Amino acid sequence: MDRIALTRRSLGGLGLGGAVAVAGTPSQAQPSGAAPASGTQPGPLAAAPTSQTGLGPRLTLHAIDNAHGTPGAGLVCDLSIREGELYRPIKTVTTTANGRPAEPLLVDDALKPGRYEVLLHVGAYFAALGVALPSPNFLDRVPIRFQIRDPRQRYHLPVLFTPWGYSYYRGS
Repeated sequence: MDRIALTRRSLGGLGLGGAVAVAGTPSQAQPSGAAPASGTQPGPLAAAPTSQTGLGPRLTLHAIDNAHGTPGAGLVCDLSIREGELYRPIKTVTTTANGRPAEPLLVDDALKPGRYEVLLHVGAYFAALGVALPSPNFLDRVPIRFQIRDPRQRYHLPVLFTPWGYSYYRGS
């Protein structure tokens, strides 16, 4: 039995040019660089992130819309701190064009040890973009809970989200 090696070169010889459609028909594929089907899709990153070198303790957030491959511009986020069994609201922010709030969530003395929650309003975000979703949405408001132990450090919270899932981690 002859085994055929599937490489870019062998696929190119078949006229596939290195592009392979996965789980779909060629009519579903969209050429690279083509405009999205809807005019409501978010645009690409327009400005590079700024350096955090030399800055003091802070809590920052970066929202990334993985469904569109863009920063999560216009995402409403509520920051709260846990007091007893409840979370007390601290502030509400909306992300800018680069997917980050205009200012850090907490800076210097405002950054205290404790348990925090950032509530992401992803249902409203995708509704504002005109994304067709089932009703009710699979995700509406997503709570991200974390703990700050050392208020002398910088904490960065990158959040990647879609209408169907999310992930987050402590960034640098």
